[in-house]
Amino acid sequence: ALLAEAAVTWADVALLAVGTGPGNFTGVRISVAAVRGLALGLGISAIGVTRLEALAHGLPRPLTVIEDARRDEVYVQEFTASGSLAAQLKPLQGLDVSGPVTGSGAMLLGRDPLPAARPLTVAIAEIAAARAATGAVQPRPAPFYLRGADAAPPADLPPVILP
Repeated sequence: ALLAEAAVTWADVALLAVGTGPGNFTGVRISVAAVRGLALGLGISAIGVTRLEALAHGLPRPLTVIEDARRDEVYVQEFTASGSLAAQLKPLQGLDVSGPVTGSGAMLLGRDPLPAARPLTVAIAEIAAARAATGAVQPRPAPFYLRGADAAPPADLPPVILP
């Protein structure tokens, strides 16, 4: 419906972008898999962008993105004028962040977050387009996890398959 509204077809699509998380485990896996499958079928590139990058996009630097990770934890990534530091999962208790902040976790710290400069989907598309324009080979999109899975493998041995 979106393609029809824009009067384009799949043949007109040259690049796909996808949010890679952190976020809902199943939702991230489904969206990344769908975009990778579409890109493969269409013979085009797909670029992944983290939620934290997208939230920082278009906002002045320095900036810290703080996203609620639930369980009294937050995802934190600092963005400087020259780049960014690695994203981390941190306990909410005792976290002290100075300077401008954005993201859903900022209010958990009693801070007023800067409003997003762009809608999340627009930011993801703009970041992906900028990366594609560099001509550098981009890695295939993959889910971006900062916390391990909650599910544990079963403790029982699998059934023996007879010849």
